[in-house]
Amino acid sequence: MAKKKALKPARINIKNKRAEHDYLVIDKLMAGIVLTGTEMKSIRAGKASLVDTFCFIHDGEIWVKNMYIAPYELGSYNNHALRRDRKLLLNKKEIRNLQQDASNPGYTIVPLRLFVDENGRAKVDIALCRGKREYDKRDSMKERDDKRELDRFLKRF
Repeated sequence: MAKKKALKPARINIKNKRAEHDYLVIDKLMAGIVLTGTEMKSIRAGKASLVDTFCFIHDGEIWVKNMYIAPYELGSYNNHALRRDRKLLLNKKEIRNLQQDASNPGYTIVPLRLFVDENGRAKVDIALCRGKREYDKRDSMKERDDKRELDRFLKRF
């Protein structure tokens, strides 16, 4: 009897593309996320979004607000709420440092990426960010376009 090969699951990598455009990333951290019920199944299906998502600190805990996780299609009446606040798992020292840094005017904590690690756990990359001004956004778009042109040019040779 021949052994069956286990299928490798697709890599789940949900990005917040708008955050990279609107914010200048100062510091990055990786955090676990507390999920309930069918939320993990929806994330594995790739049905989540980080658009308009932000983090806040309340009572020494860090929470992510407005993260969209679609309802699981095969779930019953026990399906999860779509946009509930979800707790992130970080050390107290990391939370304290983030709280001190985010208390400065113009700084915020934004989730950049939601993914599933090798062990099958959902993780979130969060970042301490500072909002970009309009001219900063234009500069970053110009740099991206210049890099794209250079890559096209180098590809010909």
